[in-house]
Amino acid sequence: MDKIKLDKDEQEILESFERGEWKSVQNVKEEIVKHQQYAHKTLKKDKRVNIRMSSKILEEIQALAVEKGIPYQTLMYSVLYRYVSGYLIEKPRPNKSFEPDT
Repeated sequence: MDKIKLDKDEQEILESFERGEWKSVQNVKEEIVKHQQYAHKTLKKDKRVNIRMSSKILEEIQALAVEKGIPYQTLMYSVLYRYVSGYLIEKPRPNKSFEPDT
């Protein structure tokens, strides 16, 4: 039987599951509704923002968005959301072609 090849994220999820870090949810339907409400409130876009940035930064964001298969505006929104939620983990990208401002 051929072994399924997992990418890095899939491998991390599998290992987490095997370590017993996943727990069953009691009221699944209630949890689904609750998280749908969270998503609806989070994804509601009712304000417009304009931002000026260097073309190099924008090109890097667009390239990363292409790698992830999402629009670059969605990627920018996701990064901002994770930052304000406290979930953004800072780590350097190995193929980063620009140096941070110091």
